[in-house]
Amino acid sequence: MREWKHILGIFADYLGQYFKTRLAYRADFLGELASNLIYELINLVFIVVVFQHVPLLNDWSRDEIIFIYGFFLIPYALFSMFFGFWDFNERYIIRGEMDRVLTRPLNNLAQVCLESIAPDRIFGVVTGLIIMGYAAIRLELSFTWYDPIIFLVLVASGVLIYGGVYTAIAAVSFFSDSRTGISPMIWNIQQYGRYPVDVYNKVIRIVLTYILPFAFVGVYPAAYFLRKEAWYVYAAFTPIVGIVFFAIGIFVWNWGVRKYSGAGS
Repeated sequence: MREWKHILGIFADYLGQYFKTRLAYRADFLGELASNLIYELINLVFIVVVFQHVPLLNDWSRDEIIFIYGFFLIPYALFSMFFGFWDFNERYIIRGEMDRVLTRPLNNLAQVCLESIAPDRIFGVVTGLIIMGYAAIRLELSFTWYDPIIFLVLVASGVLIYGGVYTAIAAVSFFSDSRTGISPMIWNIQQYGRYPVDVYNKVIRIVLTYILPFAFVGVYPAAYFLRKEAWYVYAAFTPIVGIVFFAIGIFVWNWGVRKYSGAGS
């Protein structure tokens, strides 16, 4: 417990220093934020264009799809802020930087997360909230006093799912010398989680629910706020799925570290 408090303290210090250095170059910082916002808006335009041709997508309206997409962005933004594993294989395995990490007293996974942290991704949360708010107004959704608490729990669960899946994928690098690994393929699969799973065939639904549960970071938790009672059971299981998959990710990571034999010569 003391170790994790120490790690959280280091994270807080790092975030403070990061924003101090980035805000020293405000134009560059704001330009990057604008480019990220434009990227998300382009994806939003794609949804709007699709619904110019079809009024419903398997009984899901345009604004419901937009709401799901906005929710999907929030746990993804928080995950990508703390778990920047995109170049893990090349940086830490092929270049041998994992050897340096293992010589330090701080938890090795926490070190990797700290060295790849991207605090500017937090603004993806703002984008997601704006998109959700727009869709909620259009849908005239009503919320109870405890819905914000449920929202935070479901978002945190989505972050755990992302973290568990990508931590396990990064750990595969301990057994492989591939430069890219399978992360790009998994990233493409995760995009399916921002749409209702019942628009896909049975195989894809099974993959997104039980194998790579990206439906639990998008459609299933969002369905609760959309009052889709048929999906309430899945929404209720989201925290459990988050804990289970994060635990799996940590287990695979620790296993990989134990099997890691160093960069060699």
